[in-house]
Amino acid sequence: MTQMHPKNCHPNLNFDVRLLHEDRVINLCDTYQGNVILIVNTASRCAFTDQYEGLEALYSQYKPHGLVVLGFPSNDFGNQDPGSEKQIKDFCRLTYGVQFPMFQKSRVKKSTADPLFVQLGEQTGYPKWNFYKYLIDRNGELIDSYPSFTSPDNKKLVGKIEALLF
Repeated sequence: MTQMHPKNCHPNLNFDVRLLHEDRVINLCDTYQGNVILIVNTASRCAFTDQYEGLEALYSQYKPHGLVVLGFPSNDFGNQDPGSEKQIKDFCRLTYGVQFPMFQKSRVKKSTADPLFVQLGEQTGYPKWNFYKYLIDRNGELIDSYPSFTSPDNKKLVGKIEALLF
């Protein structure tokens, strides 16, 4: 995960990231700027893992209006995503039907965070557990962050997403 410097890119999206279990690298700015973005650090063996279902439902419902959910698997908390990227990708697709974009296994804890999570964490705080969420507006501004206990169907979260979309 590297930070790049394309013109007119908000620093919150100015990163090249590799898609999960693929060689293809995308620039978040080139691919997603102009969308409302929900970035989530995920894990496959966590009490919150069933949030994959809610995240996919959010993505499916609001994608036509400009929402994108971006998942970043992490093994930082409780060793709850120890598998290979192939295992994680298969688990997400087969168990929860995940279609939203998933990216390389990432480090999200403050002391060892990858550049994207340093950028976000310095603004509203670093993830304290799996399924921490960052909400970014169409201009790339970080609007808010939500702890693991905030489910994808939480009224406050959905209300903010809808306010940014409509």
